Amino acid sequence: MSEKTAVKFSQRTTSPFRYDVVGSFLRPESLKQAREQFAANEINAVELKAVEDQAIIELLRNEEKAGLKAVTDGEFRRSWWHLDFFWGLQGVEKTALNNGYVFHDEETRAESARLTGQLSGANHPFVEHFKFTLAHANDDVVVKQTIPAPAQFLAELQRPENLSATQAQYPTDDELIEGIAAAYHQVILDLYKAGCRNVQLDDCTWGMLVSHHDGARPGDETPAEEKLAILKQQYVTVNNKAIADLPADLTVNTHICRGNYHSTWASAGGYETVADPLFNQENVSAYFLEYDSERAGGFEPLKKVSTDKLVVLGLVTSKTGELEAPQTIIDRIHEAGKYVPLDRLCLSTQCGFASTEEGNILTEEQQWAKIALVKDVANQVWGA
Repeated sequence: MSEKTAVKFSQRTTSPFRYDVVGSFLRPESLKQAREQFAANEINAVELKAVEDQAIIELLRNEEKAGLKAVTDGEFRRSWWHLDFFWGLQGVEKTALNNGYVFHDEETRAESARLTGQLSGANHPFVEHFKFTLAHANDDVVVKQTIPAPAQFLAELQRPENLSATQAQYPTDDELIEGIAAAYHQVILDLYKAGCRNVQLDDCTWGMLVSHHDGARPGDETPAEEKLAILKQQYVTVNNKAIADLPADLTVNTHICRGNYHSTWASAGGYETVADPLFNQENVSAYFLEYDSERAGGFEPLKKVSTDKLVVLGLVTSKTGELEAPQTIIDRIHEAGKYVPLDRLCLSTQCGFASTEEGNILTEEQQWAKIALVKDVANQVWGA
């Protein structure tokens, strides 16, 4: 079906919309230069913020011009999609490691987040970041706040390099889960008080599990399958505890990823091994799912998605500038529709365009062409 369907689909008034984005955008050259100048002590924090402010305002105008109904600040104030949020929590310090995250073709900068005390979400800088974005966005769009999932923080603190510092504050995993969930819950409520009505939990933990990263610790002789089951339960538990008892008009979605750094990837494998509990126990409204390559497997695991949830198919890659054939995307949407009704499906790129400040290897023009393609296809399928 390549023309607009005659079927009447429900109108989406909250994110995810029929065409949507994950959240990060390529940093403009002015912002990259300002960050380099700040690192070299050539400009101060106030001057850097002024450049960030202007870049975000320009991005918002471009997002609105592109017809997006959910907009973000592009994560322009961050170096990493996840670590900057962790560093903003109380009881956390920025730390350097010997090795970065290992991707298919390269290794990232070697930074992490380590505990120095008990966790708290008080006075998180992302709240002020959100207030700025909301104040400069048009009234007819939703401002989406992206944050790394609580499970992602749990995984970071359970890294062998961080484990002794973690256990000094939280001797057991159960205590750590409670501490993370409470800190996150506070930040999310503060975002809500600031006017946020859409939070997205970005989560690579499930994407790593599908590649059989069993998370074994030094000296841990737990069998791999048993360890996998433990981690799955820990991840869904910490995520659910963090988002429990939130205001009814706050939408919480999640984005599942297999790594997105400088156009390369970290993990491969279908959703079969994590569909339970991810798709039927995690209490989010929608899943933004990576589906731009064979690394993500087929659509059959979507049968496990609870019937009250939506699925956003990440069928358009953000890793390269080459445009997909619209009919190919349309055909794949209908293939996914065999497992989840079309009315519960939406479309986006598989990830953001710059999960870290380095960004993926494509131009800004190609970035916006990708978003135009997502919108075009969505209009053809859903009349969006």
